[in-house]
Amino acid sequence: MALKKFFALALAATIVAGGLYTWLGNGKEAPRYRTVAVEQGEVIQKVLATGTVNPVTLVNVGSQVSGTIAALYADFNSVVKRGQVVAQIDPALFQAQVAKAKADYQSALADVAKAKAEVENTKRTYARMKAVRARDLVSQSDVDDAQMKWQTAQAGLEAAVAKVGTNKASLELAETNLRYSTIRSPVDGIVVDRSVDVGQTVAASFQAPVMFKIAADLAKMQVDTNVDEADIGRIRLGQGASFTVDAYPAEDFPARVGQVRNAPQQIQNVVTYDVVLTVDNRGLKLKPGMTANVAIETDRKEGALKVPNAALRFSPGQEQGGQPGQGGQGGQSGPGRSGQGQPQAATPPQGRGQRVWVLGAGGKPQPVSVTVGISDGAWSEVTGKLSPGQQIIVERLDAGDKGAAKPQPRLF
Repeated sequence: MALKKFFALALAATIVAGGLYTWLGNGKEAPRYRTVAVEQGEVIQKVLATGTVNPVTLVNVGSQVSGTIAALYADFNSVVKRGQVVAQIDPALFQAQVAKAKADYQSALADVAKAKAEVENTKRTYARMKAVRARDLVSQSDVDDAQMKWQTAQAGLEAAVAKVGTNKASLELAETNLRYSTIRSPVDGIVVDRSVDVGQTVAASFQAPVMFKIAADLAKMQVDTNVDEADIGRIRLGQGASFTVDAYPAEDFPARVGQVRNAPQQIQNVVTYDVVLTVDNRGLKLKPGMTANVAIETDRKEGALKVPNAALRFSPGQEQGGQPGQGGQGGQSGPGRSGQGQPQAATPPQGRGQRVWVLGAGGKPQPVSVTVGISDGAWSEVTGKLSPGQQIIVERLDAGDKGAAKPQPRLF
């Protein structure tokens, strides 16, 4: 019994010693890494932004006169033609003003006729007085008095003629206001908004109140986007783009850059510029005011050697004397910003030399220098001593990570 107990204690001591040996490091498991194959294919670089779908031409139709809406001849979604009556302001007041202006104008014309007769009468009187004065039958003061009356009559005629002009202008103004009481569409299009009702009073004292908004042609739309100042340098006229809207999340709508406006806008302390995309909307799926998630294609490479961005950010850490997270020589770029100033995933700086890591002898990471080209946000074009299918490291796995034993053909 004593001998058996001795052997049992010896076996237990051996097991404990072996465990301590392994735990103290001599049996420590080597680090394991997840790798991804280098690929060769297409890389498309895009600028992401958000914007709003708008009609190319949107006309605000208002009133230049004040009054009460007597009738409406157009409603939401009404198709209208240029010159078509869309609303009528009560014309009674304006008709009365026209009638008064006409009467004043006729009175002024009568005053002109009267003034002309007065001029003729005083002219004849002045001529007679001069003839009588030649025979010394009247005094010179009588002649001067007749001359003054003739000249006064001439001035009265000029004033009467001027009054005719004033009254004519007043008549034209009254007739114009009467015409303005009938609201007509200035363009062919469709009514997208109506802001008045029958019986409502519109006041045009300081500015014309908007009564209708008419889109000239909803088959042609535009998307106004806010592109960050960091990305605006890559935008060019004619570049292709696509966007989605919440109403059709699975459908990509094609577009093209039609205008890059120079006026800066500051949104959430971020300077942005309005990039206008032209859109064919013949199917009339898109409606004014929809929010668009836009991707503008700024560059494309076919048959490029490409690696996942995670490989460019990876660093083996202290095993190779580097600092974790530095991503090799070039490091990673700072956080990007979208068109609304929101942070995006960092992308490697284009044109810089960086390193990726492959598994060398003994399963240890070995650096390979590459030059980074364009990026699509997940994969980046690289040039260097890499070949398609070569495995590069994207992540270090913990010793207890069971996923390390599983093959990882792709990370993205």
